[in-house]
Order: sequence, then structure tokens, then C-alpha cells
Amino acid sequence: MNRLGGSGVKVSALSFGAAAIGNLYTEVGEEQAHEAVDAAWQRGIRYFDTAPHYGLGLSERRLGAALRERPRDRYTISTKVGRRLEPSDGTGDDLAGGFAVPATHRRVWDFSADGVRRTLEASLARLGLDRVDVVYLHDPDEHAEEAFREGYPALEKLRSEGVVGAIGAGMNQAEMLTRFVRDTDVDVVLCAGRYTLLDQSALTGLLPAAHERGISVVIGGAFNSGLLANPGPGATYNYTAAPSELVERALRLKSVAHRHGTTLRAAALAFCAAHPAVASVLVGARSAHEVRDCAHQFAARVPTGFWQDLRAKGLLPADAPVPAEETS
Repeated sequence: MNRLGGSGVKVSALSFGAAAIGNLYTEVGEEQAHEAVDAAWQRGIRYFDTAPHYGLGLSERRLGAALRERPRDRYTISTKVGRRLEPSDGTGDDLAGGFAVPATHRRVWDFSADGVRRTLEASLARLGLDRVDVVYLHDPDEHAEEAFREGYPALEKLRSEGVVGAIGAGMNQAEMLTRFVRDTDVDVVLCAGRYTLLDQSALTGLLPAAHERGISVVIGGAFNSGLLANPGPGATYNYTAAPSELVERALRLKSVAHRHGTTLRAAALAFCAAHPAVASVLVGARSAHEVRDCAHQFAARVPTGFWQDLRAKGLLPADAPVPAEETS
């Protein structure tokens, strides 16, 4: 277990992202969602991340139900604020928002101090918990002023009151997260898709700054939403169709992995975990099978020769940390 910054909150090196069990893109049954969380627990995962945004609260309800019988002091759970849910009279579904759920609510961007507290209170009710361990400001890209002026101070106050143990921000970019690391007293930032075998943009600013300040980083999107899990025609990259040049690059990475007797999935996870600022690698899964596969890949040894080969072929920056593993 790794500690988040200077807080007392600890997380497992591999963590469970609960967006998929909130019906991300396609429906997931109640039993399947519960089995996915059970499989994560059985494989030693003790950090679970969710958000109101994921399935208009469905992810939080399912995660809370699946963890209800587990000892509360044995796991860490995080949720997010910034998208407040309001009841909607609309019909239809939320597929435009990315989730296969009825459009019973609408999302309202709200990083105000009042909005932060109201959103967290609603999350606790859905989770069936009296506390969460970590709260992130969720995707404040277009709301930076309000997030820094009101949202962050509200989280800082919640932490000082002991309502939450650790605070931070979660985004799909590295630049604003670097600002949070440098200009605030966050414990952790969640960076999705910006530190992978295909995108190392977090390496130049965010990760060195976090390491220097003792702030933890949780890395999400290790597979860049699918391309690094199964590269080929039709693969997705950052939630859209992957450009042909990136598909070709991912296939080259996969070919090198196979030559060294490993898999691209194992290498993708190992790469994210190798940076000293990274406390946990967050992987989304919609079934017990996917959880078990991720845990297996995460535990696999990736030969040193693989990393050497990537650098020799110009597929990996020379300054990117890699695991110290067995040779080919």
C-alpha cells in the first residue's frame, strides 16, 4: 500500500476504476458489476474510484453496494466533485454523455464551495457511506477560476475538518494538474491518459513537480481507452477512433512486446507504475474477467530488454523511468 502525499490515506498499487460499472458506453448488469468488484477484492485491490458523472450516479450506487459488507477500514474509496446532478424531466438515455442509462438527471458544472459540499453529500448517500477517503475536483478544464477560487479551498476545509482524508484534482490533461501541484496543497492528482506508452506529456512538468513536492499521482487511462489493450482497426484512443499513425505505433509496441515474451497490456501497466511519483495505476473494468486479466498483467514481469529495445527504436524517451526487471 502506498501513502497519498502527506496524508494518512493509503492506496493499492493497482486500483479499480468504476466508470465501466456505471454503464460506460454499454449496459452492465447488476450481478456482473458486483462480480467485478468482488474479483478486484480477491486480487488484492483496495483502492476504488468513482464519480457522480459515471452513469448519473449508477457507478456510486453499485460500488457502494458491492463494498457494503467489506470492513470499512480495509479499503480506500474516492469520488469527485464539480458535476452536480439535478433531477431531470427529460426522457431518453444518457448515451450523449457516454453512459447507457436513462436520462433521469442532468449534470450541472459547479465548483462553488456550496456545490462541492452538496455534491459530496449526495455521493455519500448514493454510496451508503458516512465518509470517503479522497475527493477530486473533476475535470475543471473550463472552470479553472472557480475551481481554484472556491472548489479547492472548499476541499481544503473538508480535509481540515476531517471529513475527507486526502484531496486533489482529476483530469485528462497534465498542464492544469501541474498548476494544482505547484500552487496548492493537494495530496494527490489523478492524471488520465497523459502518461502512457503512447503519450508521455505528463513527464515534462507534472510528474517531476509532483515527485519534488511529495505529492502523489494516480495514473488512469493506461491503455489510452483501448488502443494499448488491443491495437488494430477500430480501436479507440482517448474515447474516439484511433488515428492510423497511432494504431501503427501501438502495433509496433505490441510486436516488440511479443518478441520479448510479454504482452503490450503488461508493459503498458508496468510503464505507468514505474515513475517514482506514481502511487497507483487506475484501471477500469466491467467484468470479473477483465479485473483478473488486469491483475495478472500488472503482476507480470516485463524483461529489461523490452525497454531497451523500445528506446533503441525511438519508441520511448530516454528519460522515462522503467521498471528494473529481469533480462530477456
